[in-house]
Amino acid sequence: MTHIQDEIKLAYLIAIVIMMFFVGFIIFVVLMYNRKQLLFLKEKQLKESEHQNQLLQKELEKQKSIEKERERISHDMHDDLGAGISALKLQAEFLKQRAEDDELKNDIDELLQTSEEMNLSMREMLWSLNSGNDTLGSFIDYSKMYAHNFLKKTKIQLNIIEGNIISETTITTEQRRNLFLCLKEALNNAYKHSQSNQLELSFIRKDKEFMMKISDNGIGIDHKSPEGNGLRNMKRRMQEHNGHCEVIIDNGTHLFFRIEL
Repeated sequence: MTHIQDEIKLAYLIAIVIMMFFVGFIIFVVLMYNRKQLLFLKEKQLKESEHQNQLLQKELEKQKSIEKERERISHDMHDDLGAGISALKLQAEFLKQRAEDDELKNDIDELLQTSEEMNLSMREMLWSLNSGNDTLGSFIDYSKMYAHNFLKKTKIQLNIIEGNIISETTITTEQRRNLFLCLKEALNNAYKHSQSNQLELSFIRKDKEFMMKISDNGIGIDHKSPEGNGLRNMKRRMQEHNGHCEVIIDNGTHLFFRIEL
């Protein structure tokens, strides 16, 4: 009887050992599978990371190539077109000195005015092309200079306000260009239609938002009249950068241009 019990105990012991071995084998297989899965995921993440780095490197090279091309065009325009306009002005001034007919002198004056306008337009294009100007400080300095030069021969007094501006803050070339074109349009409208004698130009930065505000004390805009091309163009330019253009009529006209930096 005792011999049988010993055999039963031995059988149980062997069964338990076999079960433990089987469970251990299953655990080993699961751990090895998980380890392989983890290695596979890490390898996949590494490949994706390398792919993203390659894409980023290509994008950086593309941006550098674009900036290099912009600088080349800028230099070519300055050297070739700038020299051509200067030569044209000198020849026109020389002809004016020799001209005796008043009508001819008036025609030459118009030619000189046109060449000056071309020179200003070329300077704006050069400023727009130069990637070194892609900062808030550069945009604001150029905008103040332009507004001052535009209004200095008018009766409109210019007041400039700056709030919380960090000059080194980056702004894209497209944002800078479209904001400047909106400024030009707004100043031109104020000069032609507002009948104002004061204009306030404000530059304000709050967190990641940059706002340019142009306010005059003129007669405002007639709400009954259809929206002009100028205002539509300004709104479209802001929408291109997920920005916003708002017009408020209250003791004059107040234009707000907002973009995310």
